[in-house]
Amino acid sequence: MNEKQHFVYQIRATRPGFGQEKTPEESQAMSDHGEYLALLLKEGKLVVAGPCLDFAFGLAILEVESEETARQIMLADPSVSSGVMQAEFHPFKLSFWRSK
Repeated sequence: MNEKQHFVYQIRATRPGFGQEKTPEESQAMSDHGEYLALLLKEGKLVVAGPCLDFAFGLAILEVESEETARQIMLADPSVSSGVMQAEFHPFKLSFWRSK
């Protein structure tokens, strides 16, 4: 059995002004992105995700079996696959977290 690993991907808008005004296509891609993240959370693959309130970037931390799986998840993210967002990927060590 493979031990799960953590990976982080960061997304940034591909055009200036995205945070203040979205095209209908961008709005749809981001709506699909939210649904996609909700599904990953339900499947136990997403640890945490969210955007910066100043629109600088969004962040997702994944917990999956392999780097290949994590990269596939990132590339399948509708915000990325549509070209609305560009993604940056890194292996990640989840070292500290607060429990409720």
